[in-house]
Amino acid sequence: MKKWNIILLIILFSLSLFSCKEGEPTPPEETDYSNCKAAGYTYDPKTINDYALVWSDEFDVDGTIDKTKWGYDIGGSGWGNNELQYYTQDLNSWNENGKMIIEARKETYLGRDYTSARIISKNKGDWLYGKIEVMAKLPTGRGTWPAIWMLPTDWRYGGWPNSGEIDIMEHVGYDQNRIHGSIHTKFFNHQLGTQRSGSRIIDTASTDFHKYSIEWLPDRISFMIDDFNYFTFFPSRQVSCPTFGQWPFDQRFHLLLNIAVGGNWGGAQGVDETIFPQRMELDYVRIYQSPTITNLQKG
Repeated sequence: MKKWNIILLIILFSLSLFSCKEGEPTPPEETDYSNCKAAGYTYDPKTINDYALVWSDEFDVDGTIDKTKWGYDIGGSGWGNNELQYYTQDLNSWNENGKMIIEARKETYLGRDYTSARIISKNKGDWLYGKIEVMAKLPTGRGTWPAIWMLPTDWRYGGWPNSGEIDIMEHVGYDQNRIHGSIHTKFFNHQLGTQRSGSRIIDTASTDFHKYSIEWLPDRISFMIDDFNYFTFFPSRQVSCPTFGQWPFDQRFHLLLNIAVGGNWGGAQGVDETIFPQRMELDYVRIYQSPTITNLQKG
């Protein structure tokens, strides 16, 4: 009898391994993907008409940035990308004439040859789904690497890239005017060469302000520049049974705004030391959410 019980357990275990066609690992039990939930929504995003502003910063008050909405990542560790700058607090960022300024400089500071700022909304602005809009003018020059992006607040599925990353806008100065939007997950990330991304040429990226935005829904993320949708990540079109490995984007995320100097991507063609200082200017950050999506989740 014990022998047959053991054989039965082996059969049941084997069947569980193939419950998804791709044989991806099962996510944590409390996350309901047992019926491929991320692929199961049947709504038309174009019909969502109840977005409301829930969080914003218009940078109307000159001086230090609003500490009720923003904090800093500080240090010169290279940030996993061999970056050259030291991120400071208050020294390389401020509000001026209705804009937030982030300035990268060529200067020696605490063992680094460049300084910059990495501003975060973590635990002050954290969201699950919505429209995220940032109006910005970018720096220029070989070696600059500005980004408007999002990371998980709670790291529900583990360290990077398992809990996800959303790059609303990335730009490298040696490839002027090409804007990138990307996602990174356990199975889709640049270390594996499997990241999902799109790009678009914007001729005035460093001379004019443009709106960089995403619409983040329960089963897809659409990337836009000036409201033009140039890339959508829709995992159920690529994987029949998405798990957290493809879609960790059912948790809270927060915003990051920064200019890196050099690094694996930004410094791939070197750094032009003569271009500094360089600024990214931000006119506003606005977050909108929809009760329709909230109700969809409750359903």
